[in-house]
Amino acid sequence: MTAKKTAAVIVLAAGGGTRMKSNRLPKVLHEICGRSLVGHAVAAAQELEPEHLVVVVGHLRELVAAHLEQHYAGVRTAVQEQQNGTGHAVRTALDALTADGTALDGTVLVTTGDAPLLTGATLRALAEAHAEQGNGVTVLTAVVPDANGYGRILRDDHGAVAAIVEHKDATDEQRAVSEINSGVFAFDAKLLAEALGRLTTDNVQGEEYLTDTLEILRTGGHRVGAVVADDFRDILGINDRVQLAEARRMLNDRLLEQAMRAGVTVVDPATTWFDVQVSYEPDAVVLPGTQLQGATHLGEGCTVGPNSTVTDSTIGAGATVSNATVIEAEVGESASVGPYAYLRPGAKLARKAKAGTYVEIKNSELGEGAKVPHLSYIGDATIGEGSNVGAASVTVNYDGVNKHRTVIGAHCRTGSDNMFIAPVTVGDGAYTAAGSVIYQDVPAGSLGVARAQQRNIAGWVARKRPGTAAAEAAAKAEASGTPEA
Repeated sequence: MTAKKTAAVIVLAAGGGTRMKSNRLPKVLHEICGRSLVGHAVAAAQELEPEHLVVVVGHLRELVAAHLEQHYAGVRTAVQEQQNGTGHAVRTALDALTADGTALDGTVLVTTGDAPLLTGATLRALAEAHAEQGNGVTVLTAVVPDANGYGRILRDDHGAVAAIVEHKDATDEQRAVSEINSGVFAFDAKLLAEALGRLTTDNVQGEEYLTDTLEILRTGGHRVGAVVADDFRDILGINDRVQLAEARRMLNDRLLEQAMRAGVTVVDPATTWFDVQVSYEPDAVVLPGTQLQGATHLGEGCTVGPNSTVTDSTIGAGATVSNATVIEAEVGESASVGPYAYLRPGAKLARKAKAGTYVEIKNSELGEGAKVPHLSYIGDATIGEGSNVGAASVTVNYDGVNKHRTVIGAHCRTGSDNMFIAPVTVGDGAYTAAGSVIYQDVPAGSLGVARAQQRNIAGWVARKRPGTAAAEAAAKAEASGTPEA
């Protein structure tokens, strides 16, 4: 049978999540691996390319709606003013989708906003099985080692799904069942609307349970099917911060396994963390204690770590990043960063460029082979190819009101302890003397010197610091005939 189109995916994300103990953030906006819980649900649903994708919001809905609008174009929201159960939430979504009088036709998937391990592939398998079997409703289930708190799947003598009973409503015998309801369903759109209209609140919670629609459809002569998830972890929901951490570890393990099978060497998976948007090429090496966040890309043969955090950045082929923090930056092919360097947004290192030990670079470009080896701050600057910036140098870019730019040309050699008072330009091939404060442009091929002439005051220590260790050392030097500098 040809699979029916996915008319809609409804993501249930209205609950308060009280066990998260969070006053400021709704449960579904807590993050793991670079994406919110509801973001994971939306991303999985988008893989099916549904005609409609609606998220049901309730608790702190303004925050959830704003988050979705910012990050997920084309996703609609429906407001569940009172949290009266999952059945009521789905009806709220359907009402929003059909408010203009248009009826849904095809498959409607219902999923949850707190199951970040659920994949698009699992949702697709559910939708395909639903269509192939001609079911009125198909539930995604899993066999779990600990079913406490989950609704149980009850099957008849022929193995068909007879009902789902919530944990609080289950008998001791029913609670012994290890096959659980994931809260994820595939419905025929028309049958779903009819079944929702027949829900009651005759249960312990006094709510409209979406799971009751299975019994309604079954007694109406419609087939109720089930798809057992290949990996029970796919359906695990998040209720508190312990489960949040457990899910983060599970998802991270998946991401690392994918990377390693794609040719990335992860030396110590236990201390390495990837976000879901991270991409990579073969033979990249990730050393212990490293976090790759956001849309970071690792080029072929690069090495990142140990103890590095790279966020929304590109690391070029063959580059090295050691004990460094890199944020929204570009590290070119065979370039090197660190140890103990900080690349801030807008830092761009060309091929074979270097940002060395205790170097901070912000909104600046280093040309091919340019080097800032030690103890320097480079902000709002352009440094040409082959140039070397001496240790302890600073581009003084801020006058208290505006930022200004420093330009150092190609193949320059700037001395240690230089201050470049922007805006200022050092021409190609120029040198600057150590200890200089460069506040005027240095022409190409020139030497810029900007420092006071040294003056030595003889006998100053003996007169001003008598009795000190320095005075005693100076007296001994004079007695021994040591020449003065």
